[in-house]
Amino acid sequence: METHRIAVISDTHGLLRPEVLEKLKGCEAILHAGDFGRPDILAKLTEISPVWAVCGNVDREWADGLPVELEVTLSGFRIYVTHNRKQIRKDLAGIDIVIYGHSHKYEECREGGILYLNPGSCGPRRFRLPVTIAVLTLYPEGHRAETERIDCMSAAVSVQGGIGSEAVLGQKDIGSEAVPGSGRGGSGAVSAGSEPDSWPETDVDMHRLVKAIMKDVRAGRTVAGIAARHHVKEELAEEICRYYVTHPGVDVDGILDRMERKNL
Repeated sequence: METHRIAVISDTHGLLRPEVLEKLKGCEAILHAGDFGRPDILAKLTEISPVWAVCGNVDREWADGLPVELEVTLSGFRIYVTHNRKQIRKDLAGIDIVIYGHSHKYEECREGGILYLNPGSCGPRRFRLPVTIAVLTLYPEGHRAETERIDCMSAAVSVQGGIGSEAVLGQKDIGSEAVPGSGRGGSGAVSAGSEPDSWPETDVDMHRLVKAIMKDVRAGRTVAGIAARHHVKEELAEEICRYYVTHPGVDVDGILDRMERKNL
């Protein structure tokens, strides 16, 4: 039976993991739902298979040539791609599959005969969300499509290959002139299976956490001290601190925007 495997990815945010690259090699085409983060991600993908892609909200001037939405026909299936589900056009007549991203959460459902698929994020891990891609297997005979969710989390948060790398935290002081560093490598590597003492469960909790950490930064506390004080992992505390000290005048909502959380 004739089959075609299509990789569906999104929200790489400057990181293309070795595990993801390995999965992509067996696919005839790649659909990317935006938020590449860097142009070399797109360049690397095109070396593997033909790529159809849209720009995301973090893709800037270099991505001006990428559309906000596109429609492509693969093996007889009409596929519509956009970054944010809220941007999906109303008229989907004749569309078989809708691909989108942005939320970093894997989603799959069928509505009105259309398959809606969000492959999640395969870039830097966000909070407790898994790192995933999807593979579509298309069967032209019978016009049938199957999906496969693939977890791509590496054995450690620090990635030593591929395009880009995730930050492993240092413990630099955060004072009025100090900027938290990314601290690549070293003893700060964190097991992917480990969990923080407590993660904010809601956007309201995140708002409160960011506000409190901003206050701690002004008080001159270290990243390690801030993480311990709020019972969160150092990478989360470092990310919030970094946005605060490198974007003068930014408020809580501005930081949440950059962390791609819903502002409340």
